[in-house]
Amino acid sequence: MSKITETVTNIFKIQELRERLFFTAALLIIVRIGSHITLPGVDAALLADTIRKSSENTLFGLYDLFVGGAFSNAAIFALGIMPYISSSIVIQLLGAVIPYFQKLQKEVEDEL
Repeated sequence: MSKITETVTNIFKIQELRERLFFTAALLIIVRIGSHITLPGVDAALLADTIRKSSENTLFGLYDLFVGGAFSNAAIFALGIMPYISSSIVIQLLGAVIPYFQKLQKEVEDEL
């Protein structure tokens, strides 16, 4: 048996390492699937055509290259962390106006 085969066999003998490898593989599969799901209400063909025509050598083209084409496909995972940040800002603003959200913010502060 070669040393590489022995090393790979030993990796799968360790329970925690095997679980981490499967978890990482599952996350990679989820990200790849999410990069092919188009956002609702977006004409992906029109968006891709517009991006190809106007942004081949621009920042949008470079960004699309880094996200594996997810930006030109209008994919869910092309949004990145922006939906989380936007919803966090909205909840903070609602906390200043609506008593229910004020109560929720106080509960979170008490737990910390």
